[in-house]
Amino acid sequence: MVYSATLSTFAISGVALAAEPTGFLNDTGIVTCWSNTGKDTTGVEADAGSHPRQDCRYGRDAAASSGIPKVGDGGKGFDFTKIANDGTVLEETAALGTAAKDWACTRDNVTGLIWEIKTTSGLRSQSHSYTWYSSNATTNGGAVGTEGGGTCFLTGRCDTEKFASDVNTTGLCGASDWRMPSKSELFSITDLGRFNPAIDTSYFPNTPASIFWSGSALNMFTAWYVYFSYGNSVFYGKSDAHQVRLVRTGQ
Repeated sequence: MVYSATLSTFAISGVALAAEPTGFLNDTGIVTCWSNTGKDTTGVEADAGSHPRQDCRYGRDAAASSGIPKVGDGGKGFDFTKIANDGTVLEETAALGTAAKDWACTRDNVTGLIWEIKTTSGLRSQSHSYTWYSSNATTNGGAVGTEGGGTCFLTGRCDTEKFASDVNTTGLCGASDWRMPSKSELFSITDLGRFNPAIDTSYFPNTPASIFWSGSALNMFTAWYVYFSYGNSVFYGKSDAHQVRLVRTGQ
């Protein structure tokens, strides 16, 4: 198994790496083994006994305990890099903010995706909600959904499509190709070894343990979401209002 992620371009003099898909997937974040009586105290190195072949003992997360190469930082097998408002790469100690060199996005160095970071106020506030709406007839499941039915920064624009458009207008992290993530993309940043929220809050702060819409429609009436309390994925009616985290794949 290959544990390292290879990106298509590299940072030169503070210019951000291009976030192109790498063909790699994140592991689950599960590093605890269990038996029928509780935690397995033999640790991730062992694979004996009555409960073998558990996720905790295999894959990128287990390999991280003995060291795997990373572009940035992150717990277990995850590998994240902070990106500034102007698109440049930051140190892991950088703080969130609105200045050009402040942290605003996080790049997943395993998948190559760049993610919007939620804020505590303004356009990208963690407290805002959006109904599911897409005018793309080829991907919306046969119906556009519900327009402007959430509660957000710009009155009347509280649906998933308009939010993506508004963020693109701001040029977040030097880009204007932000979009709704697919169900699989959104699930890729869940850490199933955590809960409330099931995500690394060092690189994804201001994440409520709540429902985040994906851009994947199930049918005319419903779309998929990821619940960041425990990291499970189910579907809801498009008229329901939930949180959104945008993504981009770079150029």
